[in-house]
Amino acid sequence: MLLMDQIRSLLLAHDDPHHLERPADFDLDTSRECFARLVGALKERFGPSCSSGLGQDASFYGVINVPADATGLGRSMCVAMSNFGSYFVTAEVVVGEGVPRGEAGLTEEFVTWLDGVCTAVGCTFVPSELLWEPYDGPSVLEAHRDEELVAVLVAAREVAEDEDDEELGKAYWYDRYFEYM
Repeated sequence: MLLMDQIRSLLLAHDDPHHLERPADFDLDTSRECFARLVGALKERFGPSCSSGLGQDASFYGVINVPADATGLGRSMCVAMSNFGSYFVTAEVVVGEGVPRGEAGLTEEFVTWLDGVCTAVGCTFVPSELLWEPYDGPSVLEAHRDEELVAVLVAAREVAEDEDDEELGKAYWYDRYFEYM
């Protein structure tokens, strides 16, 4: 696996504020083939109960869901492929309502295996812990727009300044490469 600093550099290098959903040089055929190979590897490992779906109006290409009874972890897992960075890939254990949040519970063996699969199919594995670091790239993400809205509402005295949520306006690298835009 690449060093965290190398992955951070890749995340920043592929961040294009003019192309939020996919890079300017996005190749649908290559993306489709890469995702199909990733789905195939996960189905080979976890069985046919894995399901996959594509993103729309999003910076991710698709998601593969592995049901709890197939993971051996007691929880379902989600593996997502971004449209960016020769396809950034991350894996997370689902913590509730289909919302992934963290690698807690993923075995080191699985992470090593997935990193190897990513390398073989031309992707870059990005540990989710890195994706939950504060976003400091050049793109204006939805979280930033929320911050602007709250500032306008506070100025108009529609909401009190102390009413705003401490997470409001904060974005993470996950928001940039694995979210709806």
